Amino acid sequence: MAFSLLRRGPSNFERAADGSMTLIEHLRELRTRLFRASLGLLIGFIIGFAISKRVMDVMDNPYCQLEAAKDPETGKCLLLQLGPADYLLLQLRMSLWLGLIIAGPIWLYQLWAFIAPGLHRHERRYAYAFAAIAAPLFAAGGFLAFFVVHTGLEFLLTISPDNIQTTLEVGRYFSFVTNLILIFGVAFEFPLIILMLNFVGLASAKRLLGWWRIAIFAFFAFSAIATPTPDPFGMTALALCLCVLYFAAVGVAFINDRRKRRRQETYAGLDDDEASPLEYDAESVEAGEPLESVAPVAAPLPIERRYDETT
Repeated sequence: MAFSLLRRGPSNFERAADGSMTLIEHLRELRTRLFRASLGLLIGFIIGFAISKRVMDVMDNPYCQLEAAKDPETGKCLLLQLGPADYLLLQLRMSLWLGLIIAGPIWLYQLWAFIAPGLHRHERRYAYAFAAIAAPLFAAGGFLAFFVVHTGLEFLLTISPDNIQTTLEVGRYFSFVTNLILIFGVAFEFPLIILMLNFVGLASAKRLLGWWRIAIFAFFAFSAIATPTPDPFGMTALALCLCVLYFAAVGVAFINDRRKRRRQETYAGLDDDEASPLEYDAESVEAGEPLESVAPVAAPLPIERRYDETT
């Protein structure tokens, strides 16, 4: 009884890995994971609401650094609000975005804990590597978007004549910045798709390198469509960064193909159903000393029958 209480049974992760969970248990596991992820998002939303004003001050900094954005009388940076609740709704939306980022480790872990038992060991290793690369690439795209916002707004606001005063609406401005960060961040994940095609064996490194003309044209066309500003600075910056990342991914693909060729050369002389030779020299074992004779054990004496037993 005490041993059964102290003994811990297999967790849901282990049961899902060996396939012993039923459909109802999978649905219950999904409900538990979604509840924990939602709880993490709620905590992240509360923290994001507390720091949302500071983050919004950082996001409007590229616009407020421009002379065209300042009021000529007071010298302050002005943004237009059309409705009485526009700023509050914008702050709530910004808090939700910040909550997704802050609670990212929580809901990503819950998603991974639900999916990982169905993956093989090498698939999990690849997932760890791709996740470790995806986060820095997205962050690099976000920083590049801030540069594009500054140069793009400086170009657009300086071409207006002196008799026109431009004041940006607060909701549209922050939507412009967040959409640009999202577009640039997602675009920087493109090298991961290239590496995925190479690692699964769908495209070799030589084939990927042969597509460089098509890739460069596609990058500039995508940058021209995805960049919301009509100036050439943002389009060129995004396209050049995508080209650099593409050739870096092709370089990693060459390393991966070389590793695959080395593995194939090691087992090139063996058939699929042929056993590999074992180079093992068994050492001779000397005979041990003989065992001493043991005296035979006397047979037990017969037990006398009690007076009240029946035959």
